[in-house]
Amino acid sequence: MARMRIPATMLVAFFLVCGGIASAQNVQSGGEGMTIHGFIDATAFLQNQNFTFGNGQNAEFPNPPETNTDRWFLDGDVRNTRLTLGFNGPKLDNNLKIGGTIEADFFGGFNGAGAYSNAQATPRLRLAYIDVVSGRTTYRIGQAWSPLFGNVANSYSHIAFPLGYGAAGDVGWRFPGLFIYHDMTPAGAAVSTKFSLGVFRNVWNGPGANLTDAQSAGPASTLPQVEARFDWGAKNWSTYVVGHIDKKDLSGAGAKAANNDSLTGWAGEFGAKVTQGPFMIQGNIYTGKAIGQQFGQMAQFGDIRSTGVWAQGGYNFTKRWTGYLFAGMERADKAQVIAAKGARIKNQMLVPSLQYNQGPYGFNVEWLHDQLTTAAASGTEAKTKGDQLAASVIFKF
Repeated sequence: MARMRIPATMLVAFFLVCGGIASAQNVQSGGEGMTIHGFIDATAFLQNQNFTFGNGQNAEFPNPPETNTDRWFLDGDVRNTRLTLGFNGPKLDNNLKIGGTIEADFFGGFNGAGAYSNAQATPRLRLAYIDVVSGRTTYRIGQAWSPLFGNVANSYSHIAFPLGYGAAGDVGWRFPGLFIYHDMTPAGAAVSTKFSLGVFRNVWNGPGANLTDAQSAGPASTLPQVEARFDWGAKNWSTYVVGHIDKKDLSGAGAKAANNDSLTGWAGEFGAKVTQGPFMIQGNIYTGKAIGQQFGQMAQFGDIRSTGVWAQGGYNFTKRWTGYLFAGMERADKAQVIAAKGARIKNQMLVPSLQYNQGPYGFNVEWLHDQLTTAAASGTEAKTKGDQLAASVIFKF
């Protein structure tokens, strides 16, 4: 068979196009621009129990009852992989600066339910907002993080679902709304202070709720969720306090109100992070009632009060190797959980890990051990233990 010859000009054109694609992280158009960044994250894991909110990269606490025989299974996960598009818009005549962000990962389920669907993860919209910047104030319009979402534990195996998320005091979620961020101190101040205010969509997974439209108990109240937050920080430390309030109309829109028809959700939160030489410690504590939509009360919906707390310490052995230890716990009022037809009354999580970083590449190994306590309608308690051994590799771009 005759060998096909490729003209040299075609080869040159091919490499020029490939080079252009490879360097297209920053795309400029006039005085504006777009940045493309994110990461690829792959995890191999061993588990001895099925977990909520899923196995692998979104595992938080085990699903009861506890498996007693033939427990371990091996699997892999890449759904943490994330793509973020940042748009650097124009500066208007009134000195307002415009920008925007779109972010997606792959926790939107799988394409179908067949034998091959587990290799076809569906994209999920995380963030989509427009920023209008005026001096030290930013007005954010669209879907963004609620101010309750604070410190996040270090882990390459649990990114979209951080350690302790909805399980040990880590709360907060993304909602469409208006978010205002104001730097109260000028750049370069010894101690910086920031104020944040969020007024955003109110949802509730209660009786008759449909979270995809306006007929759930949150919108039926005609009131949004409201949160306010203060942040303080310096070179080696940061701290914040957050308050949350919302109200639900439990009978929904178009229904006759019954006794005790409304339910008020509230929460208070405090978080801090300190670094000193090779040491780091960070954490978060919250207490609140009826904020299941914010992953409070261990992601249970009802007139339930709970308190959760977590802390993570880290030590840099070298410039590239770091050891971490995470510990967290959440406890909900048992009688209120049973009355709301829930089950989770207490959860405890312990996660030691070892992490390696070099430039955009990272690697970690971690052991997640969790014990969930549930209560039946009779009040009888049961404990379910679960373990996950995970190894993850990440490439940030």
